Amino acid sequence: MKKGWFVVFTLVLMVQLGYSQKIKTGVLVIGNGNNALGAGFQSAASGVKTILLMENQNFEMSEVHSIDKNLSSGLEAEFLKRMRKAKGIKDTTKVYIDQTSANAVIKSWADSTKNLTIIRTGEWSKLKRAGGGWSIQLSDGRTIRAAILVHADAFGKVNEALLLPKIKEGQWKALNYKDNLYRTSVSSGFSIDNSRSNVLSLYDLLIPGQENLVVLNPDQQSIAAGQSAGATAAYAAFFDLKTSQSNLKKIQGELISHKLSILPFEDVVVTDSNWKAVQFIGLSGFLKGTLSSGRLTFLPNREVSTEEVKEPIKEYFYKAQIWFEDYKGAQMTISSTLDLVSKIGNKSPENTLTEVKKKWKTTYGFKTEFEPSRPITRREFAVLVYEYLNPFNVNVDSKGRVIR
Repeated sequence: MKKGWFVVFTLVLMVQLGYSQKIKTGVLVIGNGNNALGAGFQSAASGVKTILLMENQNFEMSEVHSIDKNLSSGLEAEFLKRMRKAKGIKDTTKVYIDQTSANAVIKSWADSTKNLTIIRTGEWSKLKRAGGGWSIQLSDGRTIRAAILVHADAFGKVNEALLLPKIKEGQWKALNYKDNLYRTSVSSGFSIDNSRSNVLSLYDLLIPGQENLVVLNPDQQSIAAGQSAGATAAYAAFFDLKTSQSNLKKIQGELISHKLSILPFEDVVVTDSNWKAVQFIGLSGFLKGTLSSGRLTFLPNREVSTEEVKEPIKEYFYKAQIWFEDYKGAQMTISSTLDLVSKIGNKSPENTLTEVKKKWKTTYGFKTEFEPSRPITRREFAVLVYEYLNPFNVNVDSKGRVIR
């Protein structure tokens, strides 16, 4: 028996030693700034084993802008909430991000986060492709094998190892409705002076011809951008796909489920019970926001004109062509909206009306009365169209054009 136990112990020890030399992970994030923080925590939150490799002992956090009206969302909002709690101040108070407190908060947060391993002062000498993934040699002799690499390194070492050019153009772009690129957004935010609404396209995180590599601009540090990169990497790792096979809608949906604003509507924030529907409808373009001095508002209580929704809905749904030819009203009403979604979605108009009436204040949380004949508000329209048509299920290409 003793000999048997000794053999078992020896085998276990050999296995442990072997694994100590080679570590396998789904996603490897290299960096120690805001970008790396967002990428590492989101990848782990998306259910993928993640290693965040830092060359320094601590994160070097750039200023996190606690936007007025508490517009921070996703992991940025969570980080600010934890910072405020650590400092003993109210959630509505602007918080100063000092490095010592920030790193203490991040350590506590990481310790309670499943799937995330942070390797500090992880100096490395070799980073190369290994099959379809990546291999990196650490100075202590260990090797990390990863399916997907998130490049959040601000020191240029990753660029040098992989012979990548420095990203010259900013990944964040000013939001505009002159084209459909806003539909490809995976994050939103504001310029440093809060004068311009910005969005980040999924396709600006990927380099053509560089599979399984997600790249963040080191000159634009943002937890939100990192969160988008983390979800993109996690999608490929989780489904064993190449990053060129990224599914825009799935990644957007994952980020919204983690409460990240994809479009920066100032007047419908994450705490709003209809925020999710407004985000999805905003991305479809059925209802566009209003840009004023670079700031974006949804205007949820404004009435919906037929003209503003006709073309985008027809673009998504063939059946809408006939419906809008027959409908002559200048304004969309609750009744006409229900008829529209019923005809396109092959549902009984009578049953749909009855169902919506029951849900009006309970499920949807509307404060208004259910009056079918009155003009419908943008908030109400967004919720009903999202629930009964869900245009988010219709795919778009890298330019935001609807794919038939």
